Formats: sequence, structure tokens, C-alpha cells
Amino acid sequence: MLIRIVIYIIAGYLILCMLFYFGQNRLLYFPDTNRPDASEIHALGLEFWPNSDASFRGYLFNLEDESHRGTIIIFHGNAGAAWNRDYYCKPLSTLGYQVLLAEYPGYGGRPGKPSENVLVNDARETIRLVREHYYSDPVFVIGESLGAGVVASALADSSLTVDGICLITPWARLTELARSIYPFIPAHLLAQDKYDSIKNLTGYSERIAVAVAENDEVVTTEQGLKLFDSLKADKKLWLMDGTSHNTWMYRVDPLFWEKVIEFIAHSD
Repeated sequence: MLIRIVIYIIAGYLILCMLFYFGQNRLLYFPDTNRPDASEIHALGLEFWPNSDASFRGYLFNLEDESHRGTIIIFHGNAGAAWNRDYYCKPLSTLGYQVLLAEYPGYGGRPGKPSENVLVNDARETIRLVREHYYSDPVFVIGESLGAGVVASALADSSLTVDGICLITPWARLTELARSIYPFIPAHLLAQDKYDSIKNLTGYSERIAVAVAENDEVVTTEQGLKLFDSLKADKKLWLMDGTSHNTWMYRVDPLFWEKVIEFIAHSD
């Protein structure tokens, strides 16, 4: 009888591990798959970029502004879609920058199924296209949460150049985060998507700003601080007081953005 109970327990545990392994994409990615119509994005001052057809890769703010100081690409967090992140547009454009809200495959009406390989390769292509379109301008990249992992992974390709990056509520390694969330299974061993930001940023040499939410209940503050401590490039930390993972954007002021962009743009 005892042996049978042990067998049932082991079988149940293995089934649980299998469910995690084959269902982990649903646990990691929470896309809004609906594509907004033109009137919705125009109301936000956005335009599809680079085209309005199925090949669009994101949304450009202040499309007709030719006096910008450079382009800032935003790679957004997990849930929702890029056009929901219009809170970046006004403060960054006020500083004189063109803002591109990059969209991921499988999000916001773009075809594809999210995974680390898919999102990272697509991000690299988006950055290259921005370089081609605005070759004489500096290009900066901001990654938020999942987007911070995507940016770090994309920049592991040394042929891809940007002039500075900002990582907001980032993790150090997704596998460590998975282990803390699912301590009852070897999630760090079963995870297919690694997003090892510590490893991926080892060779990055431009300036890196890191903004960590003081009370980050999702990624955890410790993960962001661990990533910052590991960075070898010229770096600066912003600890966003009194904020959580999903409230920081409502608590930072224009001075925060001014200081962050000054730092990564070497104008401080």
C-alpha cells in the first residue's frame, strides 16, 4: 500500500512537471492579440510603423517631427500590447526624441507565437530597421520587464549597435525568477526561455540605466539589483521609491526621464 502511494505521488509530480514544461508559454506570455484600428492609435498621436499593413512592427509618435534629437525604441512589458504604453510618448518626445513603441510577434495583431527566440530575433530586426531609416541619428532603447529581457538578449549580438539603453523593472535571469515562483518543481531546469540578462549584457559597453521598483512584487527588487551589480559597462541606478511593478509609470515625474535620458545620451 505504501509503495502504491509513493508511486502515485511520483507520477503526480511528474505530471505536474510535464504540465509546466508544455504549458510554460501560457504562464510566461500574456499578449493582447487584437490589432487596434487606425482611429484608436491616431487618437493617441501614433502611426503604424513602418507600414500600416500586416508588416507593421510598432507605432511611431510624432511621425512628422523632423527636428528630433534621436530615436528611442520601447520594448514593452508582458501583458497587453505596445499601443497601451503611450505613457512613454509625451515625456520622451518633450525631451526632443522620436518615440517608437515596438510590438512583438503574437501581440497587438502581429502574426506569430511568442518565445525568446522569436521575440529576440524580431527585436534585432526592428533595431536594424530603425538604424537604416534614421542612420544619422543616435538610437536608444528602453526595455520594460519582459522587454528588458528581450533587449538584453538582442544586444548579445555584438553586431547590433545602439547608443545607450535603459532597463526598467528587469530581472537578472528568468530561470532564477521561475525557481522562486515555482519552488515545488525544478522550473529553472524545465524553462525553455532563459532570458539570461546577466550573461547577455556581459559584452555590452555603452551606458546602461537601470530603474528598479522599490516594491516590485512580480520580478522582485532583488532581481533588478542583482542585474545592476553584475553590469561592467558605465551604469547608473534609479530606485523608484514607493512603486511596484505595475505602478512605477504613474509615480515617476518628467525629471526622472530627463535624468535617465541625459545619462544614456552622455549629456549629463
